[in-house]
Amino acid sequence: MAVIPLTRKPLSLVERTYVPAILSGLKTTFKRMFRPNDTLEYPEQRPAIPPGYRGVPTLVKDPNGREKCVSCQLCEFVCPPKAIRITPGTVPEGSGREHVEKAPQAFDIDMLRCIYCGLCQEVCPEEAIFLQNQYSLSGYTREELVNHKDRLYELGGTLPDSHYKWDKKKAAAEAGPAH
Repeated sequence: MAVIPLTRKPLSLVERTYVPAILSGLKTTFKRMFRPNDTLEYPEQRPAIPPGYRGVPTLVKDPNGREKCVSCQLCEFVCPPKAIRITPGTVPEGSGREHVEKAPQAFDIDMLRCIYCGLCQEVCPEEAIFLQNQYSLSGYTREELVNHKDRLYELGGTLPDSHYKWDKKKAAAEAGPAH
């Protein structure tokens, strides 16, 4: 294999002074100086969240303030990093949910393990788990980043329910009279 020597043209006097390179850099600097600033003053100013953003998973209640989760544990089984832990419990009598077999005694989501994939929301048959638009999550210890059941309901709040699944009277009224 033959080696071909590389020949370069000699620099002119102006190029040897580096004036064109300096002027090119100053041109970029002056263009940026007179343009509006792109910097946001975080956390006072936050960027717009795009539609379909998958944020922190939370639990939600129905409009009457009742738990929608029935401890089916599908979200726990489908979670790839095993960030969700559910301990099923019984439904207390007189709660208005006697037709439900079980309710979560403990529901924990380890946010250090969560990969925000959204599979838990997709698989939930009761629409009890939702991904919120929260993206800034911090804590000083690992224990602070494990969201327990009460914290998950605090973050999730209450969502309107168009199915009225838990309200027997409304569901019967919408179905119409029996023939």
